[in-house]
Amino acid sequence: MRRLSRPENPLERLMRPYRRRLYLPLLLALAVVVLFIWQSALLAALFAGWLNAASAGQKPLSDGLRTILPLIVMCLLLRPLLSLLKERVLQKLSLHVRHGVRRRLLHALAALGPARSHFGSDGALSTQILEQVDALDGYISRFYVQRTVAVATPLLIAAAVFYHSKLAAALLLLTAPLVPLFMILVGTAAAKKSRQQLDTLSQLGGRFLDLVRGMPTLRRLNAVAQAEKQVSASALAYQKRTMSVLALAFLSGAVLELFASLAIALVAVYLGLGLIGVLPWAKGVVPVSYEGALFILLLAPEFYAPLRQLGNDYHAKAQAQAAAEALQPLLDAAEGQRPSESGIKMDLNAAPSLQLTGVRIMGAEGRERLAPTSFAVKAGARIGIGGVSGIGKSSLLQVLLGFSAYEGRIVLNGEDFAALDKKYLQGQSAYLAQTATLLPGSIADNLRLAKAGADEAQMQKVLSEVGLWDLIQRLPNGLNTPLGERGLGLSGGQQQRLSLAQLLLRDAHFWLLDEPAAHLDEETAAELYRVLGQISCGKTVLLVSHDLAAVPWLDDVVVLEGAK
Repeated sequence: MRRLSRPENPLERLMRPYRRRLYLPLLLALAVVVLFIWQSALLAALFAGWLNAASAGQKPLSDGLRTILPLIVMCLLLRPLLSLLKERVLQKLSLHVRHGVRRRLLHALAALGPARSHFGSDGALSTQILEQVDALDGYISRFYVQRTVAVATPLLIAAAVFYHSKLAAALLLLTAPLVPLFMILVGTAAAKKSRQQLDTLSQLGGRFLDLVRGMPTLRRLNAVAQAEKQVSASALAYQKRTMSVLALAFLSGAVLELFASLAIALVAVYLGLGLIGVLPWAKGVVPVSYEGALFILLLAPEFYAPLRQLGNDYHAKAQAQAAAEALQPLLDAAEGQRPSESGIKMDLNAAPSLQLTGVRIMGAEGRERLAPTSFAVKAGARIGIGGVSGIGKSSLLQVLLGFSAYEGRIVLNGEDFAALDKKYLQGQSAYLAQTATLLPGSIADNLRLAKAGADEAQMQKVLSEVGLWDLIQRLPNGLNTPLGERGLGLSGGQQQRLSLAQLLLRDAHFWLLDEPAAHLDEETAAELYRVLGQISCGKTVLLVSHDLAAVPWLDDVVVLEGAK
């Protein structure tokens, strides 16, 4: 019978490369425990010596004080120093891990390209990269090492207590499981609440970003009040989820403290009754000496302290678990779609030719996104791609950008497309989407997204070619005029012209245009296509559009069809 392997915990997968770096903070934590046991033994010996001297009518021995006190001071100083060093190491590691996860997520989004929309809106994705990655901090900096310390510390203390009293050690070990048992019971509910909280936060972030981006439209429709109500309702839902998580955290802390206090009291009662010789089963007998009893009582709170701390940190683990589960699909998808960097690095110094033979694209759950398609594009030809909605036009462009898997054969400039370095090819291609890809910043900053070293003369040249320079030079700040979110400050047609200027700055010879005039009125769209016809001469162009009749300069049209 074949044994099924258990899927690996997403948190464990994230921490696997860093396990060796956790040995040092673990050793430091155990050293702190050993120092505390030694410190407790020294204190017990010192006070027992004074008590014995007082009982014998003698003065307390100063020799013992001079011998033991420096050792006690050394323990008192070393313990916080080692704890501080442990915390610093864990905080630095947590920062390193979170930085690595963010880098992987950003690489994942870059590898997925337009397909990132399958994993949520831009607002939800930004929340994952910022908030949910930070939710890993408590698990890395506290819980991961603390769970080992919570096992090792009670065992070390129990061994030391066992030397003085087997019954006291047994009492400690018997009551210890109550703490993790309740921690598991509360932690299960905390994990569920944390997942709900993070889901609510992602929805709130995505909705808020969408509403901010659409604010001009909301104002024109007099719908700002309704948008405010939506944001307020979402914020209230997130507040309630957060408070429920905090309520569980406080509840677990209070109950853990209660259990630990009762267990310590039980040990103290046994030792106290034993010292006065009134134990029911050992009357007139002192089973544990004063020194041993004091030593055990000094250790008892520390016996439960790591368990209580682990319980307090368990909600951080639950929150990190929920965050890791939310991040894992994006990371897994990126692993399978990461652009190859070991293929042929093709330089497209001139307009390339393209040949597709039986190209088929399959989506999630076996759904066909593009039926087998074949056509050829000559070097420098400008081809329109048409077809009904959902037929696979945009999916085909994603394949040619290297963002999607496909079946069949694609030949670009005589080379098998599958053998090309996709990341390098993306740098040789130009892509224009339905909406302009503009960021908050100046016009010059947005142009330099296409070419970092572009100077003012180069920017003026491309802006003149797309018919924007006359407008920009009349602005008070010219190229330094700031733009808002998604190019706020320019009209839709002007934003797309600025995107065309970015294409020209890239100086690419292979253009993939995905309905660049989809959101423009008829007159503005016609003007945009006129400019495109002028600046795309000599390029190999694939233009996806629902209205190819409005583009008279195309050399040919390919209409995609579904499966027959």
